[in-house]
Amino acid sequence: MTSHYDVVVLGAGPGGYVAAIRAAQLGLSTAIIEQKYWGGVCLNVGCIPSKA
Repeated sequence: MTSHYDVVVLGAGPGGYVAAIRAAQLGLSTAIIEQKYWGGVCLNVGCIPSKA
């Protein structure tokens, strides 16, 4: 399967998913690639969970 995108964002951390959303809002065909969890380390295992 071959797919073509205007923008491919590597990583769905705090910067990655925001960049992908903005690219899509600007009308660009956008893909986001994440190895594990959306939100990155800070959201899932780092900053926020360690303070909860």
